[in-house]
Amino acid sequence: MAIKDDSLTMRQIILGSPKYFRPGLKATGKIKIRGKFDGVLICAMGGSALPADIFQIWLEAYKIGLPLYIHRNYGIPEMTDKNHLVVCISYSGNTEETLSAFEEARAKKLKVAAITSGGKLAQLCEQYGLPAIIIPSDYPPRMATGFLLSALMKLLVNCGIIDNGLENIAALEKSLKPRTLEIQGKNLAKKIKGKLPVVYASERLRNLARIWKIKFNENSKIHSFYNYFPELNHNEINSYVAPANLHLLILKDETDSPQIQKRMDLTKEILEKRGFPVDIIKIRGKDILYKVFDNLLLSDWASYYLALELGHDSIPVKIVEELKKKMR
Repeated sequence: MAIKDDSLTMRQIILGSPKYFRPGLKATGKIKIRGKFDGVLICAMGGSALPADIFQIWLEAYKIGLPLYIHRNYGIPEMTDKNHLVVCISYSGNTEETLSAFEEARAKKLKVAAITSGGKLAQLCEQYGLPAIIIPSDYPPRMATGFLLSALMKLLVNCGIIDNGLENIAALEKSLKPRTLEIQGKNLAKKIKGKLPVVYASERLRNLARIWKIKFNENSKIHSFYNYFPELNHNEINSYVAPANLHLLILKDETDSPQIQKRMDLTKEILEKRGFPVDIIKIRGKDILYKVFDNLLLSDWASYYLALELGHDSIPVKIVEELKKKMR
């Protein structure tokens, strides 16, 4: 049975999200690490890793050849050396894997910085005299992407690793309009209710599809899967033979190549003939950061209202917290 509302808090977070970029820029200030870097290693888990995924989209969109490595595990990769800037992102500051990466990077005397709202990571930075960007606390990590991404990009600008992007980030506060997507998200949730959402995008926007999947997992508390074109047309599409209770979402950008857009349209046609509901979601805007965050607002609304439809509280992640306690 659907519930009337889980809490106004999540809705307020979504509505306030355009205001989460400037605090990240402000928190970073003039923090920088001196050196010449051949690449960046970002160590993060869960919602704290989402800004790295979006930063990767931004790099590819502007064809910036910065080697970027996103590490979702304990320690750091063997290939990491003194020419890499290591950025450890843990919103809570207490993520076990990220703390492990921080300690190993510090022990190897690599150049390391942290982005966090506090916790043990902030304490370790203070203890060892290493730079820490402290952003606002008390948000679900998956909803704090604006704070984290703006802090990350400002840090990289300060370090001379990238030289643009900050104006576009600051502009998002005025250009993003969460309310304009709320009804669409609510209607999408009603369509998806009782089904398993599968999210597809082009390869260059694969991380966007992945974040949609995560929002359904954490906000709606349901299974969800993602994949990308054209690879899925060479394997996964063959699984649509037996009946399955799925709802497909295809994220389509007008700047995707004509062949990719054709594949999206034909995939929709083929799967609908086999009885699978498919929605093509057009990605709006021109600037890549606007496109990503505008589209993710829709994922927030859809996953939030789906949680209401299913009678779930969209904010807590109780099973994640249970596992963390057992790991201690």
